[in-house]
Amino acid sequence: MKIATWNVNSLNVRLPHVLKWLEANPVDVLCVQETKLTDDKFPAAAIEAAGYQVVYTGQKTYNGVAILSRLPITDVVKNNPHYEDAQQRILAATINGMRIVCAYVPNGQSVDSEKYGYKLGWLAAFRDWLYEQAQQYPQLAVLGDYNIAPEDRDVHDPVAWAGQVLVSDQERAALLRLNELGLKDAFRLFEQADKSFSWWDYRQLGFRLNKGLRIDHILLSPALAARCSACVIDREPRKWEQPSDHAPVIATID
Repeated sequence: MKIATWNVNSLNVRLPHVLKWLEANPVDVLCVQETKLTDDKFPAAAIEAAGYQVVYTGQKTYNGVAILSRLPITDVVKNNPHYEDAQQRILAATINGMRIVCAYVPNGQSVDSEKYGYKLGWLAAFRDWLYEQAQQYPQLAVLGDYNIAPEDRDVHDPVAWAGQVLVSDQERAALLRLNELGLKDAFRLFEQADKSFSWWDYRQLGFRLNKGLRIDHILLSPALAARCSACVIDREPRKWEQPSDHAPVIATID
C-alpha cells in the first residue's frame, strides 16, 4: 500500500498536475493540503473519474485539506474536536484498517508574529488529539505539510535559517513531542541522499539551486513503521510548468 502527501498550493490551479501525477503514480491514498477551495467548488467529479474516492474540507483562498483514496473511506473527522478553529487544516479517515490524518500545520509567518503563537498553540492541541488517535488506532499515519524542518540536515543553509520560522527551536520541540507519541518520521527510517528537500521557494532560483527545506512529512505509528519499506520525495512535479512549490512524499507500507 502506498500513501502520499502533497501540498498542491491551490487545487484549482494544480488539478491537472494532480491527475497527471496520479496516473503515473497510482498511490492508494493521497493527502492534499492548501486546496484553497470552498467545498462547493471542490473538483470531486474529476477526481472520482480518475478512480479515487475523496473527502475534503476547505475555505476560500487559504488552507483546505483533502484525502483521495482508491479504497473505501470511513469514519471521517474534520478538524480537531478539542480546538476551535475556523481554519480548515485537519482531515482524518479510516482506510483499509489504517487511520489516516491529513494535516496542514500553520506556517507561523515569523517568530515575532501573532501567527507564530497561533502555530505553537495549534501544535500543542494537535499533539493532545493525536495522543487520543494513537490510543484508538494502532495503525496511525499522519501525513502533511508540517511547516517545520526537523533538523539542520533538512535545511539547505542552516546558518542562514537559524532562529527563523520553520526551523526555530520551539517549532522543532513541538514536532519532537509528536515523535514522543511513538510516531516515526518515515523518511528517516531509510538512508537518504544529502540535501533532500520537499519545498523550494519560487524566488531566487530556489529549486534550480536546490535551496530547499524538508517540511512535508509522513509520521507513522510503530505498527506501521515496522511495515514501511520505503519513503521517497518525488521531485519531478516541481519541474513542471506552473508547479506547486512542494513535491509529493510517498511511503510504502507492506
